[in-house]
Amino acid sequence: MRRSHLPIAILTAALALGISQAHAADTKCSMTFKMSGWSAFYKTANGTGNIQCSNGQSMKVKLRARGGGLTVGKSTIDDGKGEFSSISGGIDELLGSYIAAEAHAGAVNSAQANVMTKGEVSLALSGTGKGWDLGVSFGKLSITK
Repeated sequence: MRRSHLPIAILTAALALGISQAHAADTKCSMTFKMSGWSAFYKTANGTGNIQCSNGQSMKVKLRARGGGLTVGKSTIDDGKGEFSSISGGIDELLGSYIAAEAHAGAVNSAQANVMTKGEVSLALSGTGKGWDLGVSFGKLSITK
């Protein structure tokens, strides 16, 4: 490479690096899931899901919800959907425990929606299913491989 082309090569490499980092920060991920559980002051639910990201990564995950509060019921979410906030790292950044507070009510056909957070990553969940529940609870949702 001639000396006069060296600054252009450095500038091109720097721009390419900046563009790839900008795209990495824009990675959007979503999750589909199924979950079932019960509550009587203590709330517990377990399920499975699949995370898909805009960068092509995907992962099957296990879900575990635990918490407590003034709550009672039994329900199953069959068609759950989750949207994560944008991430800058890989899909493993989404694993871990998310903290949530929620109010819920339902009979026969239940609907649920809540927003949870884990540091800089947020997760909005929604779903429909069957069961009955009533209450206010606080807890966490753990997502593992």
